[in-house]
Amino acid sequence: MTSIPGAAQPARLRAWPYWMTLTFVPLVALAVTQGGWAILLVPFYGWVLMPLLDMVLGRNLRNPDPDTPDDALFWFRLLTWIWFPVQFVLVYGSLWYLTHVAVHSTLETLGIMFGIGVTTGVVGIVYAHELFHKANRVERTLGDLLMALVMYGHFRTEHLLVHHPYVGTPRDTVTARYNEGFHRYFFRVLRDGFASAWRAERAMLARKGLGPWHRSNPIWKYLALQAFFLALAYTIGGMVGVGLFLFQAIVAIWQLELTNYVEHYGLTRKHLGDGKYEPVRPHHSWDSAHTVSGLLLINLQRHADHHVHPMRRYPLLQVYDESQVPMLPTGYPPMTALAMVPPLWRRVFNPKVRAWRKRFYPEITDWGPYKRMTPPAPRGAG
Repeated sequence: MTSIPGAAQPARLRAWPYWMTLTFVPLVALAVTQGGWAILLVPFYGWVLMPLLDMVLGRNLRNPDPDTPDDALFWFRLLTWIWFPVQFVLVYGSLWYLTHVAVHSTLETLGIMFGIGVTTGVVGIVYAHELFHKANRVERTLGDLLMALVMYGHFRTEHLLVHHPYVGTPRDTVTARYNEGFHRYFFRVLRDGFASAWRAERAMLARKGLGPWHRSNPIWKYLALQAFFLALAYTIGGMVGVGLFLFQAIVAIWQLELTNYVEHYGLTRKHLGDGKYEPVRPHHSWDSAHTVSGLLLINLQRHADHHVHPMRRYPLLQVYDESQVPMLPTGYPPMTALAMVPPLWRRVFNPKVRAWRKRFYPEITDWGPYKRMTPPAPRGAG
C-alpha cells in the first residue's frame, strides 16, 4: 500500500474520541421526555453538526499500525460490546415512556422514533457490522442482537457470504448500479436481500451435506430473535408499540442502505471470462478519511481497506493514497443526503464513475454490460 503524505509515523491510538457516539443517548432521552424542538437534536447532530465539524477539522490521513494486537485495543472493543444493552434500553425504554407516560402528539411521537431509528441505523448497525465481522462468537452474537433490533437479521449472511465475495459483480445485491437512483435501488434491495441471504446459506449447508431447513441455518436464529423483540414491543406498548418499533427499524434500514448505496455506486470488478472476476481491490470502494464522521461511524468510511482486510478491527483500518482509490468529496452524511435526490446524485457522481473507468480500466471500451450489471459476453461471441 502506498503511504499517505504526512503519515510516515504510525498514528497514535486513542479510544476516547470514538466514544462520542454515546452522546446520541442523552439527545434521544431529551427528545423522548421533552418533545417539541428537542426532536430535532438527533437529525441535526448527525446530518448538520457532524458535517460542519468535518469541514473544520478536515481529513485524518494518518494510519495506525495494522499489526497492533487485540489486547491493546480493549477500550475500542468495549465500546462496541456495550452498545447492545445501551440500544436495548434506549429503544424499549422509549417505547414504554411514549406509550405509558408521554402526552406528545402523533407527529411528535413519530419524530422521536425517527430520531431513534437514525441512532439505531447510524450507530447500531455500524457497530453490528464491526461485531459480526469478527471470529469471536460473543461478538457475532452481539451483532446479531443489534440487527434483530432493527428487524434485519439476514443482513449478516447477505453481507458476509454475498457482499464481500461478490462486491462489484451482478451477484451482489447491494452494489448500486451505474445510473440507478437510490429509491429504485432501495426497493430492489428490500425485495431481493432476504432471498439472496437464503440462497447463500442454502449453498453453505449443501456443502456440508445438509438441507436448508436444518436447525444450524442461522436464518432461523435471525427470525427467532426478531420475533422475540417484536413480541417484547407488543408486551410493552401493544399494537402501538409494535408500530413504533417497526417504524424505527424501517428508518434504521433506510440509513443502512443509503450507506451501502454510496459505498460502491457504479464501481465494478473486471470480468475475466467464464463468469470469473478479478479479485477485490481498494479501488472498488468509495473512500473517505474525514475526521469527525470517521469517529462517528468507527472508520466505516475507510471502506477500501475494510474490503481488502475484512477482519481488521475498526481502529486499525488504513487510508489509501488518492492514486489508489476513488475518494468521496465529504464524509458519508452529506453523501447519503445527496443520494436522496437522484438527479443531483447522478450529476455529481456519474462523471466521477466515468473518470474512474478511464483511470483504472482504460482497456475496457464497452461498458454496456457493466452498466446493466450483467457479465460481458466472452470474447469472440456474437
